[in-house]
Amino acid sequence: MSERKLIDARGSFCPGPLMELIASLKLMEIGQEVEILSTDQGTAKDVPEWCAKVGHETVESGEKDGHWYVVVRKAK
Repeated sequence: MSERKLIDARGSFCPGPLMELIASLKLMEIGQEVEILSTDQGTAKDVPEWCAKVGHETVESGEKDGHWYVVVRKAK
């Protein structure tokens, strides 16, 4: 398994972080993971909802050091 990709979307607002995630997932292989960092609290809710809707897996999410993070595994 390759190392996790990182998207630093801190300072970007909805729908920016989600758009960056979608663009990155298109370039990734099934099973790869990406971690998105965001200062927009909505990202912590929007990304897992989007993943559930389209069939990717939310591995982990939370808040640390003044920003939110979500780890997504490409599932299809």
